[in-house]
Amino acid sequence: MNHSFDAVIIGGGACGLMCAVQAGYLGKRTLILEKNEKVGAKILISGGGRCNYTNLYASEANFISENLHFCKSALSQYTVEDTISFFESFGIHGQEKTLGQLFPESNNAKDIVRVFETLCEDLDQKIMTNAEVKDVQKLDSGEFKVSYFHNNKLKEVLVPSVVIASGGLPIAKMGATDFGLRVARQFGLKITETAPALVPLTITGKDAEWFAQLSGNSIFCRVSNDRISFEENILFTHWGLSGPAILQISSYWKAGEQIRIDLLPNQNISEIIQSQRMQNGRKTLLSLLSDLYTKKFADALDKYLPVEKNLASLTKEDLILIDQKIHQFEVKAAGDKGYDKAEVMRGGVATDELSSKTLESKKVPGLYFGGECVDVTGWLGGYNFQWAWSSGFVIAQNI
Repeated sequence: MNHSFDAVIIGGGACGLMCAVQAGYLGKRTLILEKNEKVGAKILISGGGRCNYTNLYASEANFISENLHFCKSALSQYTVEDTISFFESFGIHGQEKTLGQLFPESNNAKDIVRVFETLCEDLDQKIMTNAEVKDVQKLDSGEFKVSYFHNNKLKEVLVPSVVIASGGLPIAKMGATDFGLRVARQFGLKITETAPALVPLTITGKDAEWFAQLSGNSIFCRVSNDRISFEENILFTHWGLSGPAILQISSYWKAGEQIRIDLLPNQNISEIIQSQRMQNGRKTLLSLLSDLYTKKFADALDKYLPVEKNLASLTKEDLILIDQKIHQFEVKAAGDKGYDKAEVMRGGVATDELSSKTLESKKVPGLYFGGECVDVTGWLGGYNFQWAWSSGFVIAQNI
């Protein structure tokens, strides 16, 4: 039984890796137990393998939680600027794509993981892959006994601190499990209800065929519900809707709720029709819509609009209908694509169970939770990585 570590970090993802490195800078020694063959599995697939590793505009306003202020402390202790400086010091320079999203100039997520692998080796932080944790116990001595399988052998390690950085429920084929939630429950910690987030939405019933025929079409829109709105592209798929704006709103969507789509944000369809009507009243509505959208989408709108009419003959009722369908297109999703297609998990270990300053369990001294398994869920666009880096840093200061 090994006693030579200051902490065991369960999970070698973004939070766990940052925690190990930052602990190493402070002269502490950690053991990362990762069940996959390699660390950083979700880092490697994020952003299509390019890794959107932070967002220039990240603040607590970009996160969903039962306590919206909880993440403030961690984000202020390890800021976006700190993240940028950290990676720059190892030759990774960011380039902004859209809306503050920062990617490595190399567009290669492997470069991000390589930084951590190199640093862990340099700082004597031990990484053990293919290691599946079976049990975490708190002993009367105050230490933790962590039992895990490695090379078909059950091994044990005693440590003063345990860090749960095992992620959330997406994506099972990449090794995701409910381990972090199970440990929390084992120690009597509350769990905020979990659900897939940043996930495509499905359409069934009488409208399913209409959405399916548009599969592959992408349109810049404003997508909203009663609580929030996002302006980005939506993507029609053979099973419903995806694309950045849909993924964003999905984190705020609940079953049975309608979402509204403004198919022409920042413009007014009635004004466009009026202007075109004065220039050429014989122009059809279909022709006008084809100037604004793909031909396939314009054609598909014949289900809802009098597209064959020319502009001059549109009635007042027609104009009201057109305005409503273009600016307040209502969609009632049947469901979502689940954890296998979700980018993150909403909910997790309840924030009131943890110290916002240290991320240590209030009930169980020495037990820390960071990253996705905590009830802090970021928007699409690098926010969840920033939470992972920040929470990993904060935990490292306190173990």
